[in-house]
Formats: sequence, C-alpha cells, structure tokens
Amino acid sequence: MDTFERSLVSNMGSFDLDLPAETVTRLGDYYSLLTRWNDRLHLVAPCSPEEFATRHVLESLLLLKHLPDGAKVADIGSGAGLPIIPCLLARQDLQATLIESSQKKSVFLREALNQLGRPATIIAKPFEDVPPPDVSFVTCRALDRFINKVSPLIDWAPRGSTLLLYGGESLREQLQRTTANFKEFLIPLSQQRFLFVVPVD
Repeated sequence: MDTFERSLVSNMGSFDLDLPAETVTRLGDYYSLLTRWNDRLHLVAPCSPEEFATRHVLESLLLLKHLPDGAKVADIGSGAGLPIIPCLLARQDLQATLIESSQKKSVFLREALNQLGRPATIIAKPFEDVPPPDVSFVTCRALDRFINKVSPLIDWAPRGSTLLLYGGESLREQLQRTTANFKEFLIPLSQQRFLFVVPVD
C-alpha cells in the first residue's frame, strides 16, 4: 500500500468513514491518474500524497452521508474531479453530470472516468450556459474562488434540489446575503472550512 492509500486508511475514521479495501484501491488508481495529468493541466495545486488523501479525497467523501441511494448529482466546476469522482468510486449507485467550463479539464474527466470504469455525463460548458439537469443534488467545491457565482448557482439549481457546497467564511457571507436557509458542518481536521447544505425552494 502506497503513501496515499495508507493516509486514506489512517485518517478515514476522523471523517466518520469506513472505506472497504477495494474502494481504497480505486481511489489510489484515481490519484495515480491525476498526478500523471497534473503537470500538463494544473488540475490541483501541488501537495503531498497525505494532503491529497485528507484535504481532497476524504473531504469529498463527506458528501456521501448527504446522498441517498440512487441520488442524481450535478457537479459544477469539476476540474480535477473533486468532489464527485471519489464519491462515484465509493458508491456505484450514484448518477452524476459533471459540468466543467474548461475543455482541457473536461478531457481529463472523460479519460479518468473511462479508465476508472465509472460512466457519467460530462458537459464542457459554464453551468450558466446549460439547462439544469434532472438532479436532486448540486455540488461544488470551487465556489470560494468564484464567490460571485453563489446567487447565480442558487437561481440555476432545480427547485426542490439541495446544494452541497464547500467553502469558508466568504461563502457563508454570500449565502447569508441570499434568502437561502442553510446548515453548515465543520470539515474534520479543519478550523475554517465547511460543508454548506442549502435547500433550494
């Protein structure tokens, strides 16, 4: 077992996760694939295998407790596939649409999902240019970088769906400016990052 996989196993309890060995292996395959592409596409900022395991993958898997069996999910600004690819590798029942405006990153997402044997729909456009798909959940991990997108994303999301958004104080402030009711959950091993759960009326 390599450093990345060992870090998954040693830290998953802190995230209230119990990943089977086959899921750990699949996540290791994803990490290997991403590191090979990262030099060319700058999908994620350089970090150690241990940090990628906790900060990126285990944080992504926090979504699982909010997604019921057979959930349909739209992931906005998928980039390197976070948070949605780890979730798809851990849960075979999930169905996902990945919406990523960068053509180059969309090529990576398509290749990664093909190699990992996990089908999903990939749309290489900004979410504003796409009709909302038939989903019950909308995820996004990049909103702190695009903080002016919060209101448009809430307006875009299907009525009756739930937004699952990662961010910090600036995202909370933006959500407080909307009429949305939301809950926030502090991310384990973090002091300032949260998972925000935002129902869309």
